[in-house]
Amino acid sequence: MNTFRLSILSCLKTSTLMLASALLLTNILIILYAVILRYLVGGAPMWTDEAARFLIIGCTLIAAGAVWIEGGHMRIALLETLLPSRLSQTLIIYQWLLTLTLAVVAAVFSYRYALSVGMFKTPGLGVSRTWPMLSMPIGFGLLALQVLLYGPKRLPVMSESPE
Repeated sequence: MNTFRLSILSCLKTSTLMLASALLLTNILIILYAVILRYLVGGAPMWTDEAARFLIIGCTLIAAGAVWIEGGHMRIALLETLLPSRLSQTLIIYQWLLTLTLAVVAAVFSYRYALSVGMFKTPGLGVSRTWPMLSMPIGFGLLALQVLLYGPKRLPVMSESPE
């Protein structure tokens, strides 16, 4: 069961990072398109700024869970290393439960918010505001799922190489 959970977590991490990378690449292409149009014709369509903003938010939120698993979010792990083993494990479980709870609550509230703004349209893209806002519950939901699958164990610590 443990290897099955880890294989699902690995597949989920890889797929979310690939999706976030695709969103980032699309964002870069849209920004380049807008810059080129600004220099060639003196202006870019209004939708380019809006699409770039929504894509970077979506990219960030979708990648949040994979970054959390790798220990890439900014945090201070000093207490985990200095505390005795039993207290350290208690702190790790507390952090895990707190992260899981916040991710689930954020997913639920952002889903409700995304549905509540459905009657409004975005000015540049002209689509329902629900569509770009759905990146929030999807991102927080993916974070909650990855936190749950990872379990209450110590996160890797991102550190500089000793060189």
